[in-house]
This record gives sequence, structure tokens and C-alpha cells, in this order.
Amino acid sequence: MNNTHTLADSIASGDRAALARAITLMESTRGDHQQEAQALLAALLPKTGRSIRVGITGVPGVGKSTFIETFGLYVISQGHKVAVLAIDPSSVRTGGSILGDKTRMSQLSQHDQAYIRPSPTSGSLGGVARRTREAMLLCEAAGYDVIIVETVGVGQSEIEVADMVDMFLLLLLPGSGDELQGIKKGIVELADLIVVNKADGDLAAQAKRVRADYSAALRMLHPSSGLWQPKAVTCSALMEQGIGEVWNEVSAFRKIMIESGQLLQNRSRQSVSWMWKEIREMLLLRFRESADVYSRLQAMEDAVQNGSMTPTQAALQLLIAFGASA
Repeated sequence: MNNTHTLADSIASGDRAALARAITLMESTRGDHQQEAQALLAALLPKTGRSIRVGITGVPGVGKSTFIETFGLYVISQGHKVAVLAIDPSSVRTGGSILGDKTRMSQLSQHDQAYIRPSPTSGSLGGVARRTREAMLLCEAAGYDVIIVETVGVGQSEIEVADMVDMFLLLLLPGSGDELQGIKKGIVELADLIVVNKADGDLAAQAKRVRADYSAALRMLHPSSGLWQPKAVTCSALMEQGIGEVWNEVSAFRKIMIESGQLLQNRSRQSVSWMWKEIREMLLLRFRESADVYSRLQAMEDAVQNGSMTPTQAALQLLIAFGASA
């Protein structure tokens, strides 16, 4: 327990090495590590919640890394501390992070007011690192007041991320429709702000047209909050143009949500959703670890494959076995 308080004090003082150790501890699947991690989080909980949590997604090639680095450096210049939690696809062999985010954001990663942490999904449901929520809280406790969660692409992970952040940004390319970019309508509906990147040079005029098209489309969609009308803006992360406007929109969103009380309501709802996700994950893990389930699992799978038993019948028998051993 003394070690927990020592680590908590180090994190609260802004010790980046301590923060890294804490997130590694949080991501560990060992039972004793999880107990220590939860005790640490409980000690730091009063110091959390004082940030704006921003999810950022976009198709490959949209320039997410360049945008996040340029945006992060701009936000730091405005007097803030920035943490980036970049959710990486996991290595199939090792379960580790394979994209190397710190090499993609070299300037930001070297800034003393920034912290970048790639987190492998490790097979978590939805493609989102299971401990990303806890990592956000730890970063908040360490004094980072702008938390950016970057997703692996456009797909199921966006739904997961949108349910853990305050504001969701969708990055688009100029000059191509959403069909070409592989963007589902549901992802657009999640967005609180659409940012058309690479709005420079020959693409500047096309970017303006894409912004206009999406601005019109967003006005037709039912906003997730009656307090904020999603909009579209343009920027060039490479040329460092329009980044201030993006930050102004994020700041305006945060101000409206805080003053209305909607931010706290949303986070309370997200916490309950988080609790149920943890229950599902824990039950599935205990189910798979049950000796009674394991002894019957292969036979049930074979029966379902050869058609002698329906999937529902097999599932019920395995659940009965699990219940008897629980």
C-alpha cells in the first residue's frame, strides 16, 4: 500500500516515468497487478476529470499523425498539457504495439508538456485497448488537461471511443466522397466536428467543397446533443493552417457542455457503460478459465460444427456447467 501511495504521489507531481509505470501496471493481466492498479486508481480518482477528452479518427492516409502532432503542439502553445493515447493494432505474435507512435510524432513526443502512449488492442472487443479509460484517468491525475484518443481507423472502434470521450473528431480528405473514403454514415453521425485536412495547394478548393457538402449534411442529421450543432472545418496540418480554428471549436464545445452540466451527465452515463463492459469482459474471462467449461468446450464446438446441436443448445449447456462451478 505504501508503494501505491508513493506511485500516486509521483504521478500527481507530473512524473512521466511514474505515469508510464502505472499504465503498464494497469494493462497487465496478472491478478496482483490488477489489484495494485485499481488501488492506485482509487487513490488518484479525486485528481481526475479536469480535462477535455477528444477522440480522433480518420481513414489511412488522411494525415492523423501529422494532424495530432500539429494540433498537440498548438494546444501546448496555448498553455495546456497534452496526452495522446494511440490505440494500435496488436501484433498477432506478441500482442504488442506495432505502429510506433512516438516515431510518427517525433516533435510532440519530445515536448516536456506532452505524453504519448501507444496501447495495443490485444484482442479486446471492438478493437479498443481495454485499459484506455483507466489510462485517461491516470493522465488526468498527472496534470494533462487535453487527452487525445486516436483510433486505428474507421470501424467498430469508433463507437467504442465515442463512448469514452467528450468530443469526437472525424478527419476527412478533400476531393473524395465518403464512399471512396470507406466512411459509414454512422461514423459521420458520431462526429461532433468534421475536419477536412490537407486543405492546401491544389486541394484547397476541393477541401472547401467537401466542407460545404458535409456542413449541409450535418444540418440534416439529428445532433447527439441539442446544445451543440456539429460542423465542418478545413485545415492543413502540414502547413499549420486552420489548427487554431479547430482548437477554438473544441474549446467552445467544452465551454457549452460544462456550463450546461451536460459534460458531467455524459461522463456519468459513460461510467455506467464502462462498468457493464467490464462485467462482460470479466465474465467471459472467468467462463473461459472454468475447468468445467473447458472439459466440455471441444465437444460442444464439434457438436455445433457437425450439426448435431444448435449453437443455442451448446451455449446453454456450457452456461449450466459454468454456473455449477461458479
